[in-house]
Amino acid sequence: MADVMLMNEIEAKADRLGLNLSEIDLDSIHLPPGGDNDFGIISDDEDVYQDDQSEFDTGFGNIIVVDNLPVVPTEKFEKLEGVVRKIYGQIGVIKDDGLWMPVDPNTKKTLGYCFIEFNTPQEAENAKEKTNGYKLDRAHIFAVNMFDDFDRFMRVPNEWAPPQIKEYQPGENLQHWLTDEKARDQFVIRAGSDTEVLWNDARHLKPEPVYKRAYWTESYVQWSPLGTYLATVHRQGAAVWGGASTFNRLMRYAHPQVKLIDFSPGEKYLVTYSSHEPSNPRDANRVIINIFDVRTGKVMRDFKGSADEFIGGTGGVTGVSWPVFRWAGGKEDKYFAKIGKNMISVYETETFSLIDKKSLKVENVMDFSWSPTDPIFVLFVPELGGGNQPARVSLVQIPGKEELRQKNLFSVSDCKMYWQSNGEYLAVKVDRYTKTKKSTYTGFELFRIKERDIPIEVLELDNKNDKIIAFAWEPKGHRFAVIHGDSPRPDVSFYSMRTPQNTGRVTKLTTLKGKQANALFWSPTGRYIILAGLKGLNGQLEFYNVDELETMATAEHFMATDIEWDPTGRYVATSVTSVHEMENGFNIWSFNGKLLYRILKDHFFQYLWRPRPATFLTAEKEEEIAKNLKKYSKKYEAEDQDVSQLLSEQEREKRRALKEEWDKWVQEWKMLHEKEKAEREALRDGEASDDEEEYEAKEVEIDEVLDVSEEVLPMDE
Repeated sequence: MADVMLMNEIEAKADRLGLNLSEIDLDSIHLPPGGDNDFGIISDDEDVYQDDQSEFDTGFGNIIVVDNLPVVPTEKFEKLEGVVRKIYGQIGVIKDDGLWMPVDPNTKKTLGYCFIEFNTPQEAENAKEKTNGYKLDRAHIFAVNMFDDFDRFMRVPNEWAPPQIKEYQPGENLQHWLTDEKARDQFVIRAGSDTEVLWNDARHLKPEPVYKRAYWTESYVQWSPLGTYLATVHRQGAAVWGGASTFNRLMRYAHPQVKLIDFSPGEKYLVTYSSHEPSNPRDANRVIINIFDVRTGKVMRDFKGSADEFIGGTGGVTGVSWPVFRWAGGKEDKYFAKIGKNMISVYETETFSLIDKKSLKVENVMDFSWSPTDPIFVLFVPELGGGNQPARVSLVQIPGKEELRQKNLFSVSDCKMYWQSNGEYLAVKVDRYTKTKKSTYTGFELFRIKERDIPIEVLELDNKNDKIIAFAWEPKGHRFAVIHGDSPRPDVSFYSMRTPQNTGRVTKLTTLKGKQANALFWSPTGRYIILAGLKGLNGQLEFYNVDELETMATAEHFMATDIEWDPTGRYVATSVTSVHEMENGFNIWSFNGKLLYRILKDHFFQYLWRPRPATFLTAEKEEEIAKNLKKYSKKYEAEDQDVSQLLSEQEREKRRALKEEWDKWVQEWKMLHEKEKAEREALRDGEASDDEEEYEAKEVEIDEVLDVSEEVLPMDE
């Protein structure tokens, strides 16, 4: 929605435009035809959700109807009302005069149902869930419905009519952007009220616009994991967009006050989350989570409850960590799970119910993490009984819930788990107490998941007391990097899980001493890594080649807040978002650290590369391309040369235009100089020459009386 302008802002703008508001006849202004509020100008949000609004904003969302109550005479009315108030007053706040129990005017008995009005729709929804089917006694089992439901029930026709069969319309190719002849990648940015999708045209050293829209989202945007959809978030829910040549709305998902969204890895499902404050400040926030089918928009399963019922995850809001539900690896989207108190609940998407209709009981479980490729997760349980029962890390396979491997750990302070992108390795960072319990040290438990019996290797740094600042696996590779030591100049070490000399043992490759780095960013294709100093280190960047163990370039993007590689590993984007007031915008770099172009944007919020799906090429075809890379690259080298010549010609043309502009400016001044020649001669008493060397400089002293004053002084007696 556009910002509302205050009257003083309107007057100031009119003043800048040279308009006198007092002279404008406001009655002569004709507004566009339309409603009383929007004047026919529909906002993006209303455009997305105008069809669903009636379902969520009828004005009776906080009222429930309780049926199957006892039918009682007048003398028992107060007693029954007291029982109903006691049951529902524990769930939410009933408004004053919010309980109405109709009475038959002839028999003076109740009719067996009542209406209850709560403070909020969330309390009414909660009351319906908790008491529908409530057994008051053997003969009276509550049937509870939302008052709004009756309006929908009444719209059901009395006679069934077969649904209209719509003629099949072939859809757009949502992967059309992958066929770009220049093999470019797209990215989306948000700055101010605008959201914009662009091509990264690195050859021409600038982005090329694809689609731009103001107020496209009310909070943030998010690409789906394979890049098929762009999701936007609105007051009444979420929407996904895509298309061959532009971005059309493909589906919308009604979820009022949605705050967070998350896709399943294969893009089949969308999870939405909202949190609502309770009427009683002592109660926990009310959480609603919906899981939608992305293509049909159908709600496959919803979860509702207090925030206390939803824990776990890494990034949280209002007491609940996100994502609440974590998806098993792979594109099948078969399993998802959440952590609870002393259990992990694993669901399958065929019926969206618990596997074996029960959760996996794990006493005091603290965290778990799925393999990126297989239905296997690792869980962590801390020490119990004051250290008498050791901490443990376990690998569990789904759906059978078999424990594949377990490792007991002693004197554990904390654990963090890191999967390698192919699911071949798992690193568990273990912080342990020293014998005195006054300090901790860190080591790594390295699991080789694909090998027989899943062997585990222990790795300790040369100085095991070094603080671990960052850890990162090489994507699709066997190496990992660790930043360790003391800031602001810690060390960076590289290790390999296999080398020609030790195929089954971890080996240190090198240690880089005293680097200004606190974050690691591997290229998605491996081999290259950026050692970055973000936040307090002011955007220091070192582009490092791990194959050659050498630095390719060092650079700086002052105050950089985010770094992201494009999905091909050719380019890197560094950005400064609006957490800083100055220098907002982004830089695009080549993989080896050359700055290609820079774009400044005020109020810059987001930069996201569009993900690419996995290649359809076989391993043999990829190997064949690698062997014949020179043959394939000739085409692109010729294109690069043409672009380079074009850019050179454009640069020459730009310089030629600048020189012409300069010559024109000089000529104008010469003409003005000649025009004023007579005036200069008059000022020089008839001397015609402008050559300063023909004149002799003389110093002339002039005395000038500035002021004269008289003062009478008294004489001494």
